[in-house]
Amino acid sequence: MGTQVLDKKIELIQWLSTLEDEAIIEKLVQFRQQETKDWWNTISIAEQESVEKGISDAADGKLNPHSTERKLYEKWL
Repeated sequence: MGTQVLDKKIELIQWLSTLEDEAIIEKLVQFRQQETKDWWNTISIAEQESVEKGISDAADGKLNPHSTERKLYEKWL
């Protein structure tokens, strides 16, 4: 982590320690809760099923080499 990031974090901590506006505090709490939500719950059922199928295929050894997949999808890469 760079010095600039650490400086910004310290600045935010100092600001938070003096903050008295309850509305801003509540907004920050809500922002933090949204940032920590599990991405799994934000994707569709179809996407969840696709991820589960991929995990299952990988566990069963049903994988293609990267070079094969790259040829399949290189027009989009």
